[in-house]
Amino acid sequence: MTRFLERSLSENQLHTYFYNIGVSYKKADAHTRGKYSLTKENQRLLLLEVAKKGCEGLFVLSTCNRTEITGFAEHPFQLIELLCKYSEGSVEEFAQISNIYKGKDAVNQLFRIGTGLESQILGDYEIVGQMKLAFKQAKKLGVTNAYLERLMNLVLQASKKVKNQTQLSSGTTSVSYAAIQYIIDAGKNKKHKNILVFGLGKMGKYTCKNLNQYIPSSSVTLINRTASKATEFVQNHPLIRQAKIEDLSSEIEQADVLIVSTGSDKPTVTKEHISKEKELLILDLSMPENVDTLLEKYPNITLVNIDKLSRVTDETLALRKKEIPLAEKVIEAHKEEFNEWLNHRRLTPAINALKESLEAIQKDELSYHRKKISNFNEEQAAIITNRFIQKITTQFVKHLKDGETSVSESIEVMTKVFGKV
Repeated sequence: MTRFLERSLSENQLHTYFYNIGVSYKKADAHTRGKYSLTKENQRLLLLEVAKKGCEGLFVLSTCNRTEITGFAEHPFQLIELLCKYSEGSVEEFAQISNIYKGKDAVNQLFRIGTGLESQILGDYEIVGQMKLAFKQAKKLGVTNAYLERLMNLVLQASKKVKNQTQLSSGTTSVSYAAIQYIIDAGKNKKHKNILVFGLGKMGKYTCKNLNQYIPSSSVTLINRTASKATEFVQNHPLIRQAKIEDLSSEIEQADVLIVSTGSDKPTVTKEHISKEKELLILDLSMPENVDTLLEKYPNITLVNIDKLSRVTDETLALRKKEIPLAEKVIEAHKEEFNEWLNHRRLTPAINALKESLEAIQKDELSYHRKKISNFNEEQAAIITNRFIQKITTQFVKHLKDGETSVSESIEVMTKVFGKV
């Protein structure tokens, strides 16, 4: 058991730092990312283990492009251990492919993720919803704190502003749309009429909706392991036909295109489902991969995973790249607001304690002069000394907000002078 789990972060320990650790498409391919992918259940178990130890200030994000833990720890290795414990990844391999950010860099990374700057397809806005759900889950289990609450609130504000005021997320480019574009391009020589969607996770839902919109001439069939979810979805999308999980092999035999989005930790489509003679385009949108890669050896099978789909370099992405400086400007403004909030939150207790110390001195002095001076105007003296207290505290606030000031050292000096700051 790590020290991170043995000691409560809620105690605001002096040597606890804010980290963002994980793996992403930048250094790890789809297969490797799949090892570190966390199932919904394992995300919950990880957070529950943290919660049982009374820790707070942590959440987990696991998508097709990245798996990350963001939160407080004495050392990033403590978070890395948690990730590896609940995934199939190893600590040794993590060291070769990981991203580790600390303090301001970790804060900046969250802003970049939330605004689409770190998405595999630049400006992909689906990440925002995934971040919301990840934070909501952590909050429900009691492992968030005021720091993360404020930070996430500002990240979402920045994301919304980038979405509305820049062209970074212009057009319809996303992983699910890239799948549609791939089908359209592949169908220029071969007509892909019959499309089978297996799995109704978030990616599967987006894909089904895009199929109806962008390939209206296609016949779309949906199979989901939980039939009731598929039934409910089809009721709202009558152009999509529902089939039974028991008929998966026969439905694949009738399909020209198979889109897999099952969200399993093991392959859900294997060689048992497909004949060697079958001609089929398979798009695997799952993480980890849910289509057995041995199917690539079949002569008539084309298997495309997340990484291949994300290599979209069209005019839309060229336009988005020009918007990066505008998005970064939005991020800087919101980071500045977060820093101001942090400074206020950090300084307020110290300033209040200083003010209390000065007021105690004031009280003693007024009491002393009341006894020593006849006709002592205590009310007037209180007004004058209150102004002194206000001016002194104001000067300390200005000093502590100075960018070159060490707040901890200043508070230490104040403690020595006044005794109880």
